[in-house]
Amino acid sequence: MKVALINSRQDKAGVNIRHHIEQLLDAGQPERWQHPERTYELIEIEERLIHAEHIDAQIDADLLIFLSRHYSINPVPVLTVHVTGNLGTADVGGTPRTLAPAAPAMMQATLRSLSKHCPEGFRVSYEVTHHGPTALSLPSFFVEIGSTEKEWTNKEAGSAVAESVLSASPVKIVPLIGLGGTHYAKRQTEIALTSRGGFGHIAHTREIPVLDKELVREMMVKSGAVAAYVDRKALDREKLNTIYGLLKQLRILRLSESEILAMGSLSWETYKAVREMAEQVSFGSRCYIHALQGEGTLCVVGINKDLLIETVKSDEPALIKNLEKLPVVHLSTYDNRLLPDFITYENHSSRVINDLNTLCAKIIRNKEITATVKDTLFIYKVRFDPCKARELGVPPGPSYKHLAAGQEVMINGRVITPDMVSSGSEIKIHIPGLEKFS
Repeated sequence: MKVALINSRQDKAGVNIRHHIEQLLDAGQPERWQHPERTYELIEIEERLIHAEHIDAQIDADLLIFLSRHYSINPVPVLTVHVTGNLGTADVGGTPRTLAPAAPAMMQATLRSLSKHCPEGFRVSYEVTHHGPTALSLPSFFVEIGSTEKEWTNKEAGSAVAESVLSASPVKIVPLIGLGGTHYAKRQTEIALTSRGGFGHIAHTREIPVLDKELVREMMVKSGAVAAYVDRKALDREKLNTIYGLLKQLRILRLSESEILAMGSLSWETYKAVREMAEQVSFGSRCYIHALQGEGTLCVVGINKDLLIETVKSDEPALIKNLEKLPVVHLSTYDNRLLPDFITYENHSSRVINDLNTLCAKIIRNKEITATVKDTLFIYKVRFDPCKARELGVPPGPSYKHLAAGQEVMINGRVITPDMVSSGSEIKIHIPGLEKFS
């Protein structure tokens, strides 16, 4: 990959970064930033970078990285990454309602590298899409030092950005667009630093009213995105309804932060197939991926519904924790009630069913009085019975609480024990193969 590193002579931060890149490259490209498939060309221009329209027509490259300054009316020491474009008016270069092609994988890699090398006192973030140049055909992005001359000329900052650019090593990301948030795209930054989600174009909350189907579609295309992330907390109900409506019309998948984080190492194609299968099982269901990895033919396996219900009642956190060890995707309703259906690969299905049954039976046995007869699990429950308590003259209130907790109470000179006010019930659950792991 041929990478063009472009700075303006007018831009002190860009000159600072370029100087440190030259020093690192002249040092013989140490192993920590060697990429056999990557070459660099340093290009310096007279004009400001925001006006460098069509500059890629003059360059033999696959990717443009603009080395620049970041300016803010509320200055903070910051290192940023963003792609260029204007969703609305073109107040700072470029053309209105025009977006440049993004490089989300390299942007995410650079952001993560900046986080690793960030000098003390600086923070790292994406920026939303907000300025030119827009007339570009090659993927590109800006990497910037902000936000005053003190930071632009800071040697540590220049060195950190230089090393971050050269050492950035992209991984197989899930390319996304971001909708909503502040200028520094806080939620999108956090997602990119902690998951495989990598962003191209990001729209500030104030830009939401100008979006239409064409612009959202262009954000997706120019970002190479497969889904959208909406910062719901940054949008009011009206803006949320606008965005949800546009995404629905365009049939763009919307992923929550928890879904992006839970995607694990699955390829996007496999994850999408999991989502589609989950929708067939229960419309609107949520997917939580555990130790499922690699590729395979997906299938749905189920366990006894009553078995799951009793396991959840006994110890739901233990169930969720132990699912992390299994090659499954567990499903839940939108309000997070677990479903008895799990997704796995066909070659895992028999073992997964046995493992799920074993896990549930062990959790119940640890918390309840049980017995096993062949393939049937008997659960005996003893519960406080308020009807019996009333018959024995126990008044509602603290005495009920003590008896329910297994403590004796004194009523009119008579000792009332928990056994005297308890009722028992029996639940039978058929579990195929129970005898084998009892």
